Amino acid sequence: MPRRPPLNPRKKASQERSRVTVDALIEATARILVKEGFDKASTNRIAEKAGVSVGSLYQYFPCKEALVAAVMERHHRELLQVVRRALAEVVTQPMEQAVRKLVAAAIEAHRIDPKLHRVLAEQIPRTGRLENVEGFNRETSGMFRAYLENHRKEFRAVNLEMAAFVCVTSIEALTHSAVLHHPEMLSDRATEALIDEATRLVVQYLK
Repeated sequence: MPRRPPLNPRKKASQERSRVTVDALIEATARILVKEGFDKASTNRIAEKAGVSVGSLYQYFPCKEALVAAVMERHHRELLQVVRRALAEVVTQPMEQAVRKLVAAAIEAHRIDPKLHRVLAEQIPRTGRLENVEGFNRETSGMFRAYLENHRKEFRAVNLEMAAFVCVTSIEALTHSAVLHHPEMLSDRATEALIDEATRLVVQYLK
């Protein structure tokens, strides 16, 4: 069985100059992944693209898989910020309005660098970073469960844990599939239709 490459950074970037270097390496990795693919993303190529020496790269990252993992973590943080903001905004809103806002937020999140999102989805098994996706889904489900807890009177009696899982997984699957396989659904007109249908799906399930 092949040994899994180390994915954690060698050290944290604590100083401004170090952080700039690390950010440049992560951004260079992301751009190479999108334009050239995983197999072309050698550490030498990444260092060259970032404008740093390969020795500097190895000060922070043990291999290219660790850099890809860092790109994944950054991308998931960006997606989660959008979802957190939407969930904070809908705390007091009625169910249908809230669900519509959450579906729109999921689409907005998946519109953040969709080409990179597609490449990272393909590389998750190779890097073993499934826990990033699972962590994202757990946090989102937890936040939506809290919303359901405060709006029990608006929907049928249901196990809140199960309902949050079903709703969040359905929204994530729809928006994720649109990015990966149906990018035409992310045009403005098609997006409105997708939001309408996904909202109807979730609201009717909860009712």
